[in-house]
Amino acid sequence: MSTPQLVVHRDKELMAEAAAARLITKIVDAQASRGSASVVLTGGRNGNGLLAALGSAPARDAIDWSRLDLWWGDERFLPEGDPERNVTQAREALLDRVPLDPARVHAMPASDGPYGSDVDAAAAAYAAELAAATDPGDHGGVPTFDVLMLGVGPDTHVASLFPELPAVRETERTVVGVHGAPKPPPLRVSLTLPAIRAAKEVWLLAAGEDKAKAAAIALSGAGEVQAPAAGAYGRSRTLWLLDAAAASELPRSLYPPASA
Repeated sequence: MSTPQLVVHRDKELMAEAAAARLITKIVDAQASRGSASVVLTGGRNGNGLLAALGSAPARDAIDWSRLDLWWGDERFLPEGDPERNVTQAREALLDRVPLDPARVHAMPASDGPYGSDVDAAAAAYAAELAAATDPGDHGGVPTFDVLMLGVGPDTHVASLFPELPAVRETERTVVGVHGAPKPPPLRVSLTLPAIRAAKEVWLLAAGEDKAKAAAIALSGAGEVQAPAAGAYGRSRTLWLLDAAAASELPRSLYPPASA
């Protein structure tokens, strides 16, 4: 378990631009040392804002997009192409504008895919896809993600792990079907906390006043069942990237700058 580090930016636009620059550096470094990189994307306004900023960054061309594996932390279980699906939004924000290898873009199954309306079968299939991509040195049945990004909800949820629901209590499986999510749609597919914690680095993104209380709760020692964001951490680094509004309820003692 890595101790959370915080970086607080003036506003959400600066946060997105700085996070995009940070992600470019991580991907380029991983590709230089290992030949490829593996990143888990998140949806929502902060995740999509980061992708849009990445698309506008001059340094984006330093990435070898053909040697990048993209995964998702969660997905709304809706038909392929639905505008509410995280992968649809990611394609619009960035993915359709860069030369990715389609075989390395690992979208979660849609509700009109081969598993039909069976969200649990869809989750099991994504778990199998993750397991098939592992190497001998990987941990917990998933590839070693270089960076796994998560948006933080106002209720402290991350991915589709909501407070007190069964998915946040899962300790064995890497991917689960989520039933009865408290925000629409009720059916979702999500990585579990054990899968999240197999990543080298976990970045939690929070911008806006509506995220301030969630950030304060998650960083105050709350339990992961009550505050799932508190249970999201990386093996080597856990980084909270916030704007000033989201950090407004944090004690100043938590503000020291993260190391580069």
